[in-house]
Amino acid sequence: MKVVAFNGSPNKEGNTYHAIKVVVDELEKEGIETEIIHVGNKSIRGCTACNQCVKNRNEKCALPEDGVNEWIQKMKGAEGIILGSPVHYSAIGGTMKSFLDRAFYVAGMNGGLLRHKIGASVVAVRRSGGLPTFDQLNNYINYSEMLMPTSNYWNVIYGTKPGEALQDGEGVQIMRVLGKNMAWLMKLVENGKGSVEAPERERKTYTNFIR
Repeated sequence: MKVVAFNGSPNKEGNTYHAIKVVVDELEKEGIETEIIHVGNKSIRGCTACNQCVKNRNEKCALPEDGVNEWIQKMKGAEGIILGSPVHYSAIGGTMKSFLDRAFYVAGMNGGLLRHKIGASVVAVRRSGGLPTFDQLNNYINYSEMLMPTSNYWNVIYGTKPGEALQDGEGVQIMRVLGKNMAWLMKLVENGKGSVEAPERERKTYTNFIR
């Protein structure tokens, strides 16, 4: 089994990275392969609503290659996904959001590529805005019918300078417990295949309130 984690911070080894690393260390202890991809320092354009991914059904975004299509395939090939972001104005970092908007839309419009995969979000923040950012990341997981492991508090860790988050004792524990629970949930799903039938995917119903 494999987990791919996305670091949405502009800093390669800032506190978002350290939060993710605590989680993946626990996963690796359980024999789960991990990969951390640095997204936050890339130039990624936001979704243009061209809907070519819906028309083409080729599991690709039509925008010029910038890594997004490669990362979509990495998510498709993994059993678990971690989304990590710093806090920018009580929200997801801009580059990370551009990636998530495009990748999750492509995945959803191409047969639900991420359905029933295990997904978790982690946030690193200096002071405030951690929970709104955590909620925003979870929106992608929830909409995609992914399965979400929990921890013993919300997955937010505190620190300013790179590495300071590791001084947040409670935050480190939160990430550690998340890693353990994520590994456990992944094993439950894997061991249940073939013995517990998954629910059939329903075609999406769209209701417009203004006609």
